Amino acid sequence: MAYQHILFDISDNGVARLTLNRPDKMNSFNAEMHAEVRDALDHIQSNLAVRVLVLTGAGRGFCAGQDLADAEVRFVPGEGTPPDLGDVVERHYKPLVLRLAQLRVPTIAAVNGMAAGAGASLALACDMVLATQSAGFMLPFAKIGLIPDTACSWIVTQRLGHARAMGLALTGQKLSAAKAAEWGLIWEAVADDAFADSVNALAAQLATMPTKALVRTRQAMLASYSNTLEQQLTLEAMMMRELGRSADYVEGVSAFLGKRAPQFTGQ
Repeated sequence: MAYQHILFDISDNGVARLTLNRPDKMNSFNAEMHAEVRDALDHIQSNLAVRVLVLTGAGRGFCAGQDLADAEVRFVPGEGTPPDLGDVVERHYKPLVLRLAQLRVPTIAAVNGMAAGAGASLALACDMVLATQSAGFMLPFAKIGLIPDTACSWIVTQRLGHARAMGLALTGQKLSAAKAAEWGLIWEAVADDAFADSVNALAAQLATMPTKALVRTRQAMLASYSNTLEQQLTLEAMMMRELGRSADYVEGVSAFLGKRAPQFTGQ
């Protein structure tokens, strides 16, 4: 697929970089961009050379969420019937979050500016979030009569608790990157002039680690939200059984005993 609304490349060290590229629209989503992002994620899923995904935005913002001027959601009061937004969520945003949650490599959101609405949800759906100090997060859904979607009502509540999640959702006020890091919503807020180097360093680090173990860690932590203690212990045992037979575990132990740096392959 020829991309018009995203940039996508894979470096020699296995870092895939997907850049939302509608800077004149604050990288907001339209139907075409959804299709391109899905195609890029499918490519990552089938390409064993990829070891980590970095998701970011072009220009001064990360993503402003849904483009309300897009044909699928556009509505002029008094002209026709409102669009079925539930259908848009089911066809586009639900699959997008699930693809990220099921991706075979760890994911990093590099939030280079404002992440609002579904854009904030998209960033928070990644395994780790780094943001510039000047970036921010907003859940402005209530301001146009909607609820936080794209799993935002689940992710933000799980990470921040009821009071803070409700406050952000009901007021729609901006949460600074520094405060988001302080509250535990994201991994780190980085000085703007050090941001690119920090993202590259983290991506390079994860690309050299045992990929399958990183992904199983994500799956175990997500499962913990609904599992009982016994169920979680059973899941841990199942995953440890699998990982204990992996090539990366053998390499990790060999490197530890040999007092050398491991050379993981992601297998």
